[in-house]
Amino acid sequence: MARGSRDYGSILLGSASEGGVKKRFRIQTLLTVSLLVANFIGAALAISLSAVGIPQPSIFQSSLWWVNFIAVPVYVVVAFVIGTVLGTVVVVRDLRWAIRGDVPTAKEARRAGRAPWQLVGIQGALWAGATTMFTIMYGVVDPDLIPKSFFVVGLSGFVVVAVSYLLIEFALRPVAADVITAGYLRRKRSGVRARSLVSWTVGSGIPVVGILLVTFFGAFRDDTSKLDLFVGVTVLAVIALSTGLLLTVLTSVSITAPIRSVRNAMNRVQRGDTEDVDLVVYDGTELGDLQNGFNSMVHGLRERDRMRDLFGRHVGRDVAEAALRSDPELGGTEVVAAVVFVDVIGSTTLAANRSPTEVVAILNRFFAVIVAAVERRQGLVNKFEGDAVLAVFGAPIDLRDPAGAALAAAREIATQLAVEVPDLSAGIGVGHGAVVAGNVGAIERFEYTVIGDPVNESARLSELAKRDPSQPLASGPAVDAAGASEQEHWERLEVTALRGRTEDTQIYGAIPTDS
Repeated sequence: MARGSRDYGSILLGSASEGGVKKRFRIQTLLTVSLLVANFIGAALAISLSAVGIPQPSIFQSSLWWVNFIAVPVYVVVAFVIGTVLGTVVVVRDLRWAIRGDVPTAKEARRAGRAPWQLVGIQGALWAGATTMFTIMYGVVDPDLIPKSFFVVGLSGFVVVAVSYLLIEFALRPVAADVITAGYLRRKRSGVRARSLVSWTVGSGIPVVGILLVTFFGAFRDDTSKLDLFVGVTVLAVIALSTGLLLTVLTSVSITAPIRSVRNAMNRVQRGDTEDVDLVVYDGTELGDLQNGFNSMVHGLRERDRMRDLFGRHVGRDVAEAALRSDPELGGTEVVAAVVFVDVIGSTTLAANRSPTEVVAILNRFFAVIVAAVERRQGLVNKFEGDAVLAVFGAPIDLRDPAGAALAAAREIATQLAVEVPDLSAGIGVGHGAVVAGNVGAIERFEYTVIGDPVNESARLSELAKRDPSQPLASGPAVDAAGASEQEHWERLEVTALRGRTEDTQIYGAIPTDS
């Protein structure tokens, strides 16, 4: 499809047609911003819980100055540097193929699949280290701070890990798309459920546990006032609401983006556009199956349209549509139709004097003139018989004046052939009468055709018309059946017995346009 700015579900991720350098810069920037945002949220959460949410026991004791003003800032700076540098090394190492714009090998695809988890693992390890170190440091000075430190830093770390994973997965959608396209990524069949459970656990489950712990410890601490308990529960509730909302939004975005891309593409298909609609499959969960399934559906629609077009080219559009509307059967029905037969003059000489390639090119131009004239008047080019053409008017589509349409088409063919295909000349005959139109052959292989005396009559008239290719010939019944406006273009020539017929035929010829 024509790649756009939302190939990956967001304008922030750019287009699938972007070059490697621009893609690398975009992905690296989004990853860095994602990690900064996640850690900022975790730090803000930790400060809010320590200072207001769970005020007692307080961490702002004079004996803890070295922890608050030395250990914590130093660890934050070191963790930031380690996380950024190590994360960049991991991304560049595992995604070097994507930066170059190459197709990944199986090994590179496995590494790319592990990249989000490695980045999240780095964040988790840093926050786990912070939880352990700060719990020990605060606990050495005041043992009552151990459960508070463990819960506050641990909860913040869980939030950082969850937010980081969702943001990193978002930033690496272009890489996931390349891996999926290469056919290596194994989809997580319960991925949507896992995202929802993580969102609930971190956004609601852990804060609710925190509320229970605050209530439990407050009930057994004599120095905890009702105001402290109220403030603690309120802050945890606000945190639960805010983190729950944030994670729910991130999760919903990861779910709705693939669905929205499918919906937009379906709207285009409904408008009849199936040629340029191919989704970039970038989700490794069930939603990726949905995107891939849509692509398969569109591919099937394109193949169906191609087969229908090919079918129509072989048997005629109208015959094809009639066959697709119902179950075609052998046999036919009697209808009144007009038949035009066009036969090349001197085809043997043409083949002897020209190369096969030239002969085919000339015949294709010859046939193009006939097809255009016939289809303009709602006729059916029923057969190409070597260098001859059989066209039918009045079957399978009913026409108000099939004879008039056939006569007008014959005159146009004679005029256009002289202009567009001067290398060839042809005899043109027009017959009219009752024919049997339907499917002839075996049940395994049949074709639509017309059988009857008008077919033979038009073929014989085309032979006679080779005396003067500029003047198509028609039978009396054909001219008599046509409308008055078309009859004016034909003149009576002679009465003769055509080859193979026992009765005489009244023959008409098209009046030259310059007379």
